[in-house]
Amino acid sequence: MADSTKQPGPPKKPLTLAEQVMQQKQTYDQQAYQRLADSVKPRHNVLVNALNAFWVGGVISALAQIFTLAFTNAGLNTRDAAAATVILMVFLGAFLTGLGVYDEIGKIAGAGSIIPITGFANSIVAPAMEFKREGFVFGVAARMFTIAGPVLVYGFVVSVLIGLIAYFLSY
Repeated sequence: MADSTKQPGPPKKPLTLAEQVMQQKQTYDQQAYQRLADSVKPRHNVLVNALNAFWVGGVISALAQIFTLAFTNAGLNTRDAAAATVILMVFLGAFLTGLGVYDEIGKIAGAGSIIPITGFANSIVAPAMEFKREGFVFGVAARMFTIAGPVLVYGFVVSVLIGLIAYFLSY
């Protein structure tokens, strides 16, 4: 019966003592590096992360609902109250991003902070804030829509197409 561990090809010459030492040192260094990397790697608790995302997203959504009810009680109809709430929530998301607070909320909440409309405002303002030192035109204005730009373009194009289809089907 043939030995199944034997590799095809020319026989390998045995390693010299220096080569064996270098190979063992390399293996030891790789293992030491892996232990070091494992010791500093952050530990993620999926349950805690999910709960944080849930409650922070819920608080943001509840705050938006409170604003909607306040606008409705102030005399706005439901549609106008919803529009005013969206405007206010986008403003708050952008304002808190500018102050650096929204990033701290994001560290705690993860996806819970990006799902509401405030996360959209954050995705527009954060790149702009990162490049503000390059000036208003080449920094803030040029970088403002790097993340949200494709979403806006796609939304505008689709809304125009749907509007045109609705227009032509109405005749």
